Amino acid sequence: MPKLTKRNADSAKARETDYFIWDTELPGLDLRIYPSGKRSYVIHYRFAGRSRRFTIGLHGFWTPELARHEARVLFGKIARGEDPSEQRQLNHKAITVKELCGRYLEDLNAGLIMGKGGRPKKPTTIVSDVGRIRRHIIPLVGTRRVKDLTKADINKVLKDVIAGKTNGSFKTGKLRGKSIVRGGVGAASRTVGLLSGILTYAVEAGIIEANPAHGVRRPKDNIRSRRLSDAEYQTLGSRRG
Repeated sequence: MPKLTKRNADSAKARETDYFIWDTELPGLDLRIYPSGKRSYVIHYRFAGRSRRFTIGLHGFWTPELARHEARVLFGKIARGEDPSEQRQLNHKAITVKELCGRYLEDLNAGLIMGKGGRPKKPTTIVSDVGRIRRHIIPLVGTRRVKDLTKADINKVLKDVIAGKTNGSFKTGKLRGKSIVRGGVGAASRTVGLLSGILTYAVEAGIIEANPAHGVRRPKDNIRSRRLSDAEYQTLGSRRG
């Protein structure tokens, strides 16, 4: 296997389980490919007699060259008796859901969060995700520490959105613009689905070990889409005219 390059990192295909592409230029550095298609640069090392793994960051934000430079810095710290994994764990213990959502949105806007089919999410989906984060997730659990979230907390988010606890009318950036936020079964199901995705992102980033939203039963979202008939298109066109 040749050294890691942008070309072979870009072309790496997702499989059913995680796998690694090793860098021959710098032993201990590799590219981890997730089933979702996401790719992360990782170092493997030993500290205090134990094998450790440390994620540098996502491919896209990081290039092989930058990851290689960062890996050398980290290996230098390890040689001096510093464990980067332990330091990150200390930092992650204090991260809140709001802060996690901020990181998620940065990667989302950079095209690093994959949607269905392993492709970046569409702009319309991103707008919806931002709305659910700001209007439902952050008001309900934004101040909670991510590591403290439980399945019971996720179920409470579901019930609170269904009950309309996050309902409201909010100003938008447009002149006299207003956004009406309503709860209900559909909004709750989609909000918890998004929250689960954000927590999976946290697992992949090494912030938490398991996703507390896994196994939470969400009500069915009854929204359906269909193609309009020719007559319906004509009616719609005449109304808009």
